[in-house]
Amino acid sequence: MPGRPTTGARIRRCTTALAAPLLLAATALLTAPAVQAAPEVPDAPEPPAARAAATAPPCSAAFRISRTLDGGTTWQMCWHYEGNAGLVLDDVSYRPKGEPRPVKVLTSARLGQIHVPYDDGRNEYDDLTGQGFAQGLQKLTPAECPGGTIKTVRVPGAYDPAHPNVSGLCTTTRARGHAYRMGPYPGEQAPTYQLQGQDLLVYTVNKVGWYEYLTEWRFAGDGTMTFQVGATGTVSPGDYDAGDGRGMPLGKGAKDYATSHSHNVFWRLDFGLDGSSANKVEQFDSATTTRPGGNTPTIRTTRTPVTRELAGDAGPLRWWRVVSPNGRNKDGHPRSYEIVPGHTSKYTGRGYTRHDVYFTDYNTCERFASNNLANCGTHAGRSVDTWVNGQPLKHPIAWVNIGFHHIARDEDQEPMPVHWQGFQLVPRDVTAMNPLTPPALAGHNGHYE
Repeated sequence: MPGRPTTGARIRRCTTALAAPLLLAATALLTAPAVQAAPEVPDAPEPPAARAAATAPPCSAAFRISRTLDGGTTWQMCWHYEGNAGLVLDDVSYRPKGEPRPVKVLTSARLGQIHVPYDDGRNEYDDLTGQGFAQGLQKLTPAECPGGTIKTVRVPGAYDPAHPNVSGLCTTTRARGHAYRMGPYPGEQAPTYQLQGQDLLVYTVNKVGWYEYLTEWRFAGDGTMTFQVGATGTVSPGDYDAGDGRGMPLGKGAKDYATSHSHNVFWRLDFGLDGSSANKVEQFDSATTTRPGGNTPTIRTTRTPVTRELAGDAGPLRWWRVVSPNGRNKDGHPRSYEIVPGHTSKYTGRGYTRHDVYFTDYNTCERFASNNLANCGTHAGRSVDTWVNGQPLKHPIAWVNIGFHHIARDEDQEPMPVHWQGFQLVPRDVTAMNPLTPPALAGHNGHYE
């Protein structure tokens, strides 16, 4: 990798990072009827060869990730690396303990953009498609991947064409604390059930100028997925000026100021629950009604099918889930995954950053939330907000936007502590009970004596 950039006004990027990017190709809410449980049909026994074939993701061993966590859950996926998006995860599935076969969740998951506008309006970057994010893949040391494996990645359009292979993909496990805990009531003679959980962690580090981005994909034993990006590195010394009146002073006195800016990170998710692309999207809204006389307020939740493309805003009582069109758990309930956004600082300066979630119908040309490189047609536009035009959702793609407004502080010097932004995908009714339930509690499903 090249050395640090020379200091100068508004310098944020290495000169190599400026290389040309690679061109790769509500209406009123309605209450839905109650879900009717389908009769449970026992699974037919599978021959060992068929069972082995069903558990192997469709990629060679070099591009396969498979890990069984404490509690018995096995995660499996494939990976590849692209010249703009960087790491892409494909065919993500997991097999909870007691399930006859893996449950496919995602056809693909990737970053959709890292958009970085500065508060003074003088600089604005699209790090994936304009600043060489993928080419900045960093070599990892064993100390950065404790107990894990570092895979070699061939970087398309590498800065050094003679050395395109980088040991830059870590797969390991990491403790996550309590997966659950259930103790006895006072005076009750009963054991305490608890499990210290594990995550499968897959991550890369990509350098863009002064910043280094840690892109983490975490997979837990209960089926939860946590996707987040952490920014570290250092504050650009070229942004130290007191002229724009924006930002906080760094160093002694009030002479040097670091210009504030935003990191708007997008993820692009192609769901494939139970192997189908025809997933359904539902929006849930809860409304609170106060009652006279100090009575407890009531809350009513309604569910609305999202049948057309949508630009949506999350709220304290609004959320979305993606539902399998045909897969059901052992209780007969449709399998689904809920999108749970993390803390966000919404940037309203661009149309594509004004909403938290976008659902668009699949189009192979629509790959990046802003500065989309491919030509999608005369009137298509180059950002995700322009693609939401009322088209029916037959194969939904979810775009999740999480913003962070970085107002630098003294502690950002140096190196800068990692600041994280991200979200979770949480299983809803994928399994009939917590897949980590201990055997002694296996009969406690629904009402029990």
